[in-house]
Amino acid sequence: MTAKPLLLTLGDSNGLGPELACRLLTEINYPGLRIGLVGPKAALAWHCDRLHLPPFWTPLDASDPDALEGAAPGVFLLTPPRLAGLPVTPGRETPAGGLSAGESLEYAATLLARHADWGLVTGPLSKAALNAAGFAFPGHTEFLAERSGVGRGGVCMHLGGPVLRVSLVTTHPPLAKVPSLVTYDRVARCLSLTWDHVRRLGVSDRPIAVCGLNPHAGEGGLLGSEDEEVVRPAVAAAVAAGVAAVGPLPADTVFYRAAKGEFSAILAMYHDQGLPPLKMLHFDATVNVTLGLPFVRTSVGHGTAFDLVGTGKAGTGSLAAALDMAVRLTGGA
Repeated sequence: MTAKPLLLTLGDSNGLGPELACRLLTEINYPGLRIGLVGPKAALAWHCDRLHLPPFWTPLDASDPDALEGAAPGVFLLTPPRLAGLPVTPGRETPAGGLSAGESLEYAATLLARHADWGLVTGPLSKAALNAAGFAFPGHTEFLAERSGVGRGGVCMHLGGPVLRVSLVTTHPPLAKVPSLVTYDRVARCLSLTWDHVRRLGVSDRPIAVCGLNPHAGEGGLLGSEDEEVVRPAVAAAVAAGVAAVGPLPADTVFYRAAKGEFSAILAMYHDQGLPPLKMLHFDATVNVTLGLPFVRTSVGHGTAFDLVGTGKAGTGSLAAALDMAVRLTGGA
């Protein structure tokens, strides 16, 4: 079976994405894959010059939506028209970097509307720069949910490493808004999507653990009513629908239990409840997967790290893991 093409957006052209793409794709050969880099040529050229690497990509006509489909295996560059000649200032957060990230995502979403069986791997972006460039989204997850027509309520942010896998009921709202966003429908939807994902990965022999929103999962309502009134009924409904899940459980102990192998994944209520334990264990191997999209989307589990650009200190492990996961989920080897 021929592997499906993968689009790899470079993310913010001034962040780590271009550097990691240059280093990884010249260190590791991906035979049989068609990888379409999406972003400005200047961002790649800057790092290749600094690293003394020859250009490793073949340019394709970005106006032809089927150019990558008809290409032989290899690494190609698709530069959206608005990014031709875009100046790059690696290591600096600028609106131009946000424009490169937003335009690359727009271009990728347009291609994926035609080729939903392809995969998308996204490099890191700066949320501030993205918004400064006129793209009013808090991140990749929300952007792709809107552009794909699924809507923000139809997707679930999931990050995983070799041991822990964590889905999030909410993505990037201010903490004060989280309780109102933890709804019955949202918890049930994320549980269903996470269960589908762990089954695809072949690890559904264990249940999903659902974190409580409040300390000690609310202590029966003593420390907050949301866990008994919202989370527990949603978990019960998901179980009745065939999802193996338990909870709500106290979040201060559930990650320890998951790390010991008791659960297939964890459903956390908010960003900083679920991701600190995951990144403590798997910072260099975390993969971000957006569940619920009509196409496969994976990403690195870290940010732009402007301070590390050009230093060679940033590892390529997360990008390699994201590419590997995208290949796996699109039916590749």
